[in-house]
Amino acid sequence: MENGIGSVDGHKAVSNGVVACPAAFRTSSSPAAMITSAEATLGRHLARRLVEVGVSDVFAVPGDFNLALLDHLIAEPGLRLMGCCNELNAGYAADGYARAKGVGACAVTFTVGGLSVLNAIAGAYSENLPVICIVGGPNSNDHGTNRILHHTIGLPDFSQELRCFQPVTCHQVVINNLDDAHEQVDKAIATALRESKPVYISVACNLPGVSHPTFFRDPIPYCLAPRQSNQMGLEAALDATVEFLNKAVKPVMVAGPKLRVAKAAAAFAERADASGYVVATMPSAKGLVPETLPRFIGTYWGAVSTSFCAEIVESADAYLFAGPIFNDYSSVGYSFLLKKEKMVNVQPDRVTVGNGPTFGCVMMKDFLSELAKRLSKKRNTTAHDNYRRIFVPQGQPLESERGEPLRVNVLFKHIQKMLTGDSAVIAETGDSWFNCQKLKLPDGCGYEFQMQYGSIGWSVGALLGYAQGAMDKRVIACIGDGSFQVTAQDVSTMLRCQQKSIIFLINNGGYTIEVEIHDGPYNVIKNWNYTGLVDAIHNGEGNCWTAKVSCEEDLTAAIETATGEKKDCLCFIEVVVHKDDTSKELLEWGSRVSAANSRPPNPQ
Repeated sequence: MENGIGSVDGHKAVSNGVVACPAAFRTSSSPAAMITSAEATLGRHLARRLVEVGVSDVFAVPGDFNLALLDHLIAEPGLRLMGCCNELNAGYAADGYARAKGVGACAVTFTVGGLSVLNAIAGAYSENLPVICIVGGPNSNDHGTNRILHHTIGLPDFSQELRCFQPVTCHQVVINNLDDAHEQVDKAIATALRESKPVYISVACNLPGVSHPTFFRDPIPYCLAPRQSNQMGLEAALDATVEFLNKAVKPVMVAGPKLRVAKAAAAFAERADASGYVVATMPSAKGLVPETLPRFIGTYWGAVSTSFCAEIVESADAYLFAGPIFNDYSSVGYSFLLKKEKMVNVQPDRVTVGNGPTFGCVMMKDFLSELAKRLSKKRNTTAHDNYRRIFVPQGQPLESERGEPLRVNVLFKHIQKMLTGDSAVIAETGDSWFNCQKLKLPDGCGYEFQMQYGSIGWSVGALLGYAQGAMDKRVIACIGDGSFQVTAQDVSTMLRCQQKSIIFLINNGGYTIEVEIHDGPYNVIKNWNYTGLVDAIHNGEGNCWTAKVSCEEDLTAAIETATGEKKDCLCFIEVVVHKDDTSKELLEWGSRVSAANSRPPNPQ
């Protein structure tokens, strides 16, 4: 998949751009073919473009303004229309699909659908995912007429939806005439791929099926040239970085989430191996680089890091961070013990060495690839030698007595045993963040969670989309009961799609992550019969198996069934645990984030 527009680098990050018109995306080797008048439509053009960039599934909710457009998406042979239960989940599914395939798409109706999907699009923007959000808009004759339409807020101004999307998309187009529609569609999709951000395309409801001369030939295939480094800037950045790192006694390197945006995961791994440096990942970058690298020491997350990882990173005299995002969550309430003067900060298009200088127009992939060649001449394993001196293997959870209430650490001990290169993990916002961070990923095992935006409920839709985009993997999702209640409906769509994921529903009676930040009665939720709900959704249609477990023996039996007899089913396992059973990392992290949130106002 390395040459595809929407392909992935390793098992997670999008590949490095598109070389000139790769063969995989040429409609034919001959000049663009003439097509019939009935086919020469905007709807067909948009559908073909989606297929061309790697989208095979569009997650949609029908509404009167997008119905004609949906007909054209259904008619496209390379495209499947996936009907979702609500627009929010359709957006989350496009987010998950983009993580698996490199680009995703959703289609909703005007305003009532657009504003419902908006939260998911904002999340995709924060996570740097190219999602194409298509909205069926009002009839082109209604624009500028001072008419009031349904699905609006009662004003004759139809731009309210567009204005809402502007801050959370990198490009927006409103198509209400056909003369330049092909150009607007192509520019929007190309911008999403180039910027790795969502885009908004609104199509007037009366235009998808109208023939127009601009569509009488199949479009020329996309040619998106990869961004090039300024060679002088690249050389200067390399010289400054090599000098900086070679002066250090115990340098380390840390992977950040923007490795995905820069399509530089493979280059980072190559550089890590060549340099001899210790390697860690920021929590939101877990899964971007192989955890089987020789000197990989785990997750760097300040006070809640993998054991001995923070001590090695923060005591280093130089650290290279590739694509970091430092926020209050990733810094554990701003409690990192890092110093800017010791850091080489490599962003997708620039490099900053210490307190300066900064070198712009330097692409991360180019920089890391060249840096690997230079550092291989002077390997430095000092930090790893220190790590080996202090490292003590992590213990196993206490053995359970027969019938003893199940503990969360025992659950994740068993999930660890389930992981293979054919697996992927989806971790919902909450304590699953911290427990899943401790999983050791085999080569090829996918891993996704939404840390920057942290929207509870994201995982249900994202699981739907990721599983649809990565059909070669069996996806294991760890979802809290509070999060599941937000978006539970689209288990229905998973069954319609015949997906075979395993969902562990962790029932601890509320929003545990919020409890550890600031407790109150609002963090307690109504308990559901979760297995009963999923059985009702199943309703005898599709392959589904559910189980409810509350002790280790039941859990072991349920996992054996899910991975054996029911391996071709969607498996839903409700895990009942005590409301105060949390990871030690959440207790520490919650206290620090609470302290950051409750800082008193500065004197005025």
